[in-house]
Amino acid sequence: MRAACGRWTGGGRGLIIVTVSTAVTRVALAEDDVLLREGLASLLGRSGFEVVGQGGDAAELIALVREHRPDLVVVDIRMPPGHSTEGLDAARLIRREFPQTAVMILSAHVEVEQAMDLLASGQRSGYLLKSRVTNVADFIETLQRVVRGGSVVDPALVQELVAARRADDPLDVLSPREREVLALMAEGRSNSGISRQLWVTEGTVQKHVHSILLKLRLPEADEVHRRVLAVLAFLDAR
Repeated sequence: MRAACGRWTGGGRGLIIVTVSTAVTRVALAEDDVLLREGLASLLGRSGFEVVGQGGDAAELIALVREHRPDLVVVDIRMPPGHSTEGLDAARLIRREFPQTAVMILSAHVEVEQAMDLLASGQRSGYLLKSRVTNVADFIETLQRVVRGGSVVDPALVQELVAARRADDPLDVLSPREREVLALMAEGRSNSGISRQLWVTEGTVQKHVHSILLKLRLPEADEVHRRVLAVLAFLDAR
């Protein structure tokens, strides 16, 4: 939600208009654990987000999104009544009806296979393990990154998938350094973020990314979408 305000200031022969614009990210939450949900809502409120509604199941979340059209949805995968994939199913429906709404999936379990189609959209989507959210500033920055159009996969999840690579790994064509770059891409890092992590120049990272996209023979598309396809190939290499 965006708001703007202006004021007139007098001085000399003319008038000057000073305009101040603010942008507030509107969020809908879905989590059946009341204490966790209230704590998350409080945290987001203190961090500058506007929580437009909270729900304890998928149906409540969908109703909230249709009513308030939030910028971001934060949803647990397992919710009533079956505690299986109700939250994820709701996220898929929201993505179809409101493609501009960012979706952050929170889970206590590693279930990335079930969320691959959502992550494959390439934009405004994320998957985090609850147990790994230990730094508030990092969590808030991750949410903001997803709202801005990014795609984020939990680093712990990435590492687990790396360790479980299958024998006929399609990423064998990549060099060890290119694998490092791709792993950091999967964590949602930009080229500048990767360069800081690996202590190399951003230009070097760009060369690695270009090489990765060529070696994986990804179809010609915009840069962001090709990066996401590379990440999905990385996650699927198990």
